[in-house]
Amino acid sequence: MSLRSLCRIPAIVPLIICCLTASAVQASASAVEVLAAEQVLRRGNGPEVETLDPHKAQSVSASNILRDLYEGLVGEAPDGRLRPGAAASWEISRDGLRYSFRMRADARWSNGDPVTAEDFAAGLRRSVDPATGSKYSQILAPIENAESVIAGDLPPEALGVEAPEPHTLIIRLESATPYFLGLLTHASAYPIHQSSLKQHGDAFAKPGNLVGNGAYRLTERVVQSHVLLEQNPHYWDHENGHIRQVYFMNTEDVNSEFKRFRAGELDWTSTIPSNQARWIRKNLPQQVRVSTYLGVYYYGFNVTQPPFKDNPALRHALSLAIDRQVIANKVLSAGEQVAYGWVPPGVIGYDSLPLAHSTWTREQRLAEARRLYAEAGYSQESPAEVEILYNTSEDHKKIAIVIGAMWKQFLGVRTKLRNEEWKVYLQSRQLKAKTQAFRAGWIGDYNDPNTFLEIMHSQHGLNDSGYASERFDTLLEAAAREGDAQKRMSLMQQAEAQLLEDMPVMPLYFYVTKRLVQPYVVGWQANIMDHHRTHDMRILEH
Repeated sequence: MSLRSLCRIPAIVPLIICCLTASAVQASASAVEVLAAEQVLRRGNGPEVETLDPHKAQSVSASNILRDLYEGLVGEAPDGRLRPGAAASWEISRDGLRYSFRMRADARWSNGDPVTAEDFAAGLRRSVDPATGSKYSQILAPIENAESVIAGDLPPEALGVEAPEPHTLIIRLESATPYFLGLLTHASAYPIHQSSLKQHGDAFAKPGNLVGNGAYRLTERVVQSHVLLEQNPHYWDHENGHIRQVYFMNTEDVNSEFKRFRAGELDWTSTIPSNQARWIRKNLPQQVRVSTYLGVYYYGFNVTQPPFKDNPALRHALSLAIDRQVIANKVLSAGEQVAYGWVPPGVIGYDSLPLAHSTWTREQRLAEARRLYAEAGYSQESPAEVEILYNTSEDHKKIAIVIGAMWKQFLGVRTKLRNEEWKVYLQSRQLKAKTQAFRAGWIGDYNDPNTFLEIMHSQHGLNDSGYASERFDTLLEAAAREGDAQKRMSLMQQAEAQLLEDMPVMPLYFYVTKRLVQPYVVGWQANIMDHHRTHDMRILEH
């Protein structure tokens, strides 16, 4: 055969629980599980979302909502495993360059229109079209001609996607890409309802206009309050859904969110306040959910402007002066792991290469920090002056204060703190002229080191440090063409080592997900991507 199917349904493994048969276990579970009459879920969702346009959204909070409003070709099970989504099945050519997706015949948009292969082709073309202004267009670089379209050298119609008939989508790649199926779960690969876009233009993502193909549809959006979704009656798996409505509650104050949870106004939180972490673990053990997460918290250095332009010695000095253990264990104390590398642990098949000083003593790091600080041209008498930008959050503020204090105590750096509301903060980072050092975090879009390394490519829309290294770019591009898995990972490691040597970013810690979930919310399951579809959940009587 010239094609091989990679769309497999996991084998059914027989379970023995207290000597009961599977049917008896199911009957027993059904007898105990009583659903609440009101199936309404209230999710804490962090900062106000910047947009619900799937091809322009950047934030985790927006992505959480988009996973309910849209469905990609490939879906995700509650435990994070890939499963069929809007495509019922797919086949991959032996050379890994041609993907053929078979669409679900019963898939419908939220207005009842059929979901077609051309809707996905149009969505992919829109993502890479420079006119869209997507910050995520580079994620689709594995697709044939994508980079030339993104650069404006070819029209969007040249992208390697085609819909030969309504239920078949063909995607051609530049080179074999092992993580491509996982990439297709991302919002940048979502379809577009073409007539809505044509009718409403950029306003197509507003309530009353947005037509999605997911399990829910947009009902209401109140700025700085909430986004309300209700079940999409046309969704192909609608009959297996339980939650009728879901509120995504916006808040930048984690302490306020915690109070609302305790008052019964929220069923889960986006995070937990670090200053309450110990109390929460002791007093709310049934509600606490802490698990490994594919993300890194870091500070970016704007290398296009003074004082960090052409000054790696200063960047390394500031990194060495930070005591990451204090931040992870004292400021946060929820299980975060200190980060001396860029790619988090847990990435399949990859061993991250940490900074050489990860094994040094605190005294050794400080001695080297002072040497490099002097090499950069600064001293106690002539200190560096650095502004730290962070988005409004009590935890971000505390970390910024601690970092500023460490820089002052150990090097003499004068720091100024500046916080901005989420949307303004994103704009400041992207403009670059308005930043020096800025707080940031990156959550992997798929389980592969490329999702972390690619955002530092000189042409990537989310490279807010302005980092440009010919060697780094060349290594990433070579890895993209490399078919041998071991050699590809080696190229990735070399790229990470180059990034850490240049230090345009200062990794601080690797994330864990930490939130509170009421015990009556069933179907919530920890996974390394922290992706949770409302459709997979239900609420028990309580």
